[in-house]
Amino acid sequence: MGGSFLLFSYLLSVFASLPSFTVVKADSDLTRPSFTPINRDLYHSSDDLIEQIKSLVHRHPDKLTVETIKAGNKGYTSEITVVTYCQSRKETDDKSKFRILLLIYDLRLVIAGVLDRLFIVFQSFGQHGRELITSELALQILSILSEEQFLPKMDRASLNGTLENVVIKVVPMENLNGRKLVEAGNLCERRNGNSIYLSTIYNIYDLDKKLKDLNWVSLAGRGVDLNRNWSVDWGKKEKDYDPYEENPGIAPFSEPETQIMRKIAISFDPHIWVNVHSGMEALFMPYDHKNRTPDGLPSQRMRLLLEELNNVHCHKRCMIGSGGGSVGYLAHGTATDYMHDVVRVPMSFTFEIYGDNTATLKDCFKMFNPVDHTTFKRVLNDWSAAFFTIFKLGPHQIDVHSKAAVSSMDKWVSIDEYFDGYLMGRRNRYGKKMEVLEVGMQEIRTYFRLFLLSSVLLLFMFCSRISKTGRQIVSAIPI
Repeated sequence: MGGSFLLFSYLLSVFASLPSFTVVKADSDLTRPSFTPINRDLYHSSDDLIEQIKSLVHRHPDKLTVETIKAGNKGYTSEITVVTYCQSRKETDDKSKFRILLLIYDLRLVIAGVLDRLFIVFQSFGQHGRELITSELALQILSILSEEQFLPKMDRASLNGTLENVVIKVVPMENLNGRKLVEAGNLCERRNGNSIYLSTIYNIYDLDKKLKDLNWVSLAGRGVDLNRNWSVDWGKKEKDYDPYEENPGIAPFSEPETQIMRKIAISFDPHIWVNVHSGMEALFMPYDHKNRTPDGLPSQRMRLLLEELNNVHCHKRCMIGSGGGSVGYLAHGTATDYMHDVVRVPMSFTFEIYGDNTATLKDCFKMFNPVDHTTFKRVLNDWSAAFFTIFKLGPHQIDVHSKAAVSSMDKWVSIDEYFDGYLMGRRNRYGKKMEVLEVGMQEIRTYFRLFLLSSVLLLFMFCSRISKTGRQIVSAIPI
């Protein structure tokens, strides 16, 4: 209470020091907004979009299932809707299928030596709240999978043949709380959390110094960029680091959203991961935190697939290469780098599906989302077709049998990640809402480590005893 009072008092003192003509300018600017509002005729609200998806699942129970995964941390809660597609639901756990994970977050547990023929494409939509077009794309993909919509020039028989041995998981809106902030008027918000920001005040008064430290202060919420909250190279800050745009959180996986995503990824083990964004037109592969791409044949296969998508669906407009080497800055703690380096997903991508470089920096809705019907439909159709090309070509680009031959040392995950992914997998498989308390998880990890330590100590004592006994026997033999 005392801290809030001090902050409020400081704000009052700042506003009192502002010249009166600035207030007049503020009122004038408020009557003439210089930004493009959300086009409600084109875009669903977050609640309506999720409801549309659940209704779609209800109409097609033979192909689609849906679940809502919730998590919380210190009073902050989030939930993620996950949709699973399979032509025959009873075969969902059939390991002979090629699984595709389309999410705003899904994961798989990587266990060495297990033959897994499922081809999985893991797509993340709506990771940044202001990128509404990505969630609309997720809805259209699900509509096509359920055969309520069809792409131009797409043959239904060919579609069914492509998807016969595919299981797809879709997370259409990873950052629901951040999306709510955008719908409430913070059109430039990309982070998560139920936050109260001073951005409007900052923009109105256009102050560079007095409110610099208060820009986007979070009075109640998280304010973390979910695509900087993963563990690979987490927390590093470049010279042009912007705390509003790239706040990585207090620690890797500090946010409930990324915790859910990690558990899904470890338990589901996709063959392809795609993190879908907007802001430009690009087809990125690892790395985001390095100015280069990975070495070897898998990297070459990734580039070949991206070049095919660029030629056929992006009409050669898309930038191709590593995220860190293409956009002009390095990004640390991203989902795509984690999927590649830790989960060992054979093909990990970040797609940027739209961007308007004529929009001003403050006109965020126009910058990240189509504002007219023609462009809106073109973007959805082009990128829906691109994903179905992935569904078709992916199994041929990746030898799913060879995944089992990967060195077991390359597929080890930490005991923390194993327990997290394993318990999440059990809850999903049996359809029960099991509460997994963090305290209980810590105890399990602690006991397991103590068990390992005690086993090593006992083994050492046993070997030492044998060694001493052997020396005594030898000395007792007469010469």
